[in-house]
Amino acid sequence: MLCTWTSCTPGAAARVRTALRHALDRRRIPGEVISDTVLAVSELAANASEHAEGPYELWLRPTAAELICEVHDRDPRMPDLPDFPAVTPFVPDPEHCGGGLEALCALMSERGRGLQIVDHLTGGHWGYRLTRNGKKKIAWVTVGM
Repeated sequence: MLCTWTSCTPGAAARVRTALRHALDRRRIPGEVISDTVLAVSELAANASEHAEGPYELWLRPTAAELICEVHDRDPRMPDLPDFPAVTPFVPDPEHCGGGLEALCALMSERGRGLQIVDHLTGGHWGYRLTRNGKKKIAWVTVGM
């Protein structure tokens, strides 16, 4: 386990990012892969903190073929995952270009794009699963080598 936190932990997001960055750096993962992985996992950790029960845990699990980074929470409910468009998360919709301030604000909205960003950063190599006893949920991403 790399890190634990609760909803009351000051600076939890920064602690998660720092712990993961150091662990990946020690394994000599390339810098760009570290940055993408830290950003994706940071989003999953923020979602857990906002939508699930804690305490929360950050794990890095090596397998024979890859590294798997996991965010554990104590909420067995699985999130509804939307269908992700084939384009990158912040490509403007041509139908809504030139729509003024309201269209710009809608485009730049921070809500509702997190999992799409995770999907983009990980190339779709992420997901959720329940533990064997069904009492914890694990959000995971594979770490490119």
